Amino acid sequence: MKKSWIKSLTLAMAACGLLGTAAAAPWEPTKPVEFVVPAGTGGGADQMARFIQGVVAKHKLMKQSIVVVNKSGGAGAEGFLEVKGSSGDPHRLIITLSNLFTTPLATGVPFNWRDLTPVSMMALDQFVLWVNAESPYKTAKDFLDALKSQPNNTLKMGGTGSKQEDQIITVMLENVAGKKMTYIPYKGGGEVAVQLVGKHVSATVNNPIEAESHWRAGKLRALCVFDSVRLPYPAKLSHGMSWQDIPTCASAGLPVEYLMLRGIFMPPNVSKEQLAFYVDLLGKVRATPDWKEFMEKGAFRQTTMSGQAYFDWVAKNEHMHRELMKQSGFMAQ
Repeated sequence: MKKSWIKSLTLAMAACGLLGTAAAAPWEPTKPVEFVVPAGTGGGADQMARFIQGVVAKHKLMKQSIVVVNKSGGAGAEGFLEVKGSSGDPHRLIITLSNLFTTPLATGVPFNWRDLTPVSMMALDQFVLWVNAESPYKTAKDFLDALKSQPNNTLKMGGTGSKQEDQIITVMLENVAGKKMTYIPYKGGGEVAVQLVGKHVSATVNNPIEAESHWRAGKLRALCVFDSVRLPYPAKLSHGMSWQDIPTCASAGLPVEYLMLRGIFMPPNVSKEQLAFYVDLLGKVRATPDWKEFMEKGAFRQTTMSGQAYFDWVAKNEHMHRELMKQSGFMAQ
């Protein structure tokens, strides 16, 4: 009798929703995830996005696939605005570079990084001063001396886009030398490297991974890295040289430093559970041996963060870029 009464009470409570239910399963994507690259193919952001796509698939880190889509229009504004407009959609990611800051400042496009949801900093990317291997410039000092001694606009600097990171660094170099260069914009870092191999420009400031294969092949020469310290990778890669063997630009009389964000964002108004899924996923990506090899190949500075620390870092760098854009005369009028 007692057992029958308890059973009846339990059924009644369940019907009224008064009994606790099993903990809900953690959120995960229910369809393929679109990974937006606000830049052209072959550049650093494109290569990292496609690498992450491959690692997730190889190690089966999530059930759904990742689809990489390049949306480079308007210096990346196309991609940023599309993700901004996908409010609450957890099936979209975007990888960022410095156009996260420079594009809205230069164009006035209605976008700010706060319109997105910061997920994770994957690394910081370096910039290297590159010349063709047959160039007469053997060192960064040789290049600086040539820039100082030749008439304005004699040397041609190739870079990705206009009024973005490559051109900002170019202006910094011009300010040190007191001379102007002719800046030639291209759609992506891969194309920039090819133009230097073909001797269509005098120099570039490509990211290491964008020029790495040409450097290994002996077609390009690395003069200096725009960081305060040398790169930490000692493996010999190109004619007896390692990334570690490349001197800092400051040591050659070029006191210019610049590092670039390689970070991931989501659309606005996603849930905490959805954000947590991707923070965890990207942490798993960074824990693979594949990622370690990728970091060494591209000579990245392995700095990662998420949460409030990531938010604060991005805010600080927005301010830095605003000042650099003002100094370079690149702000939208």
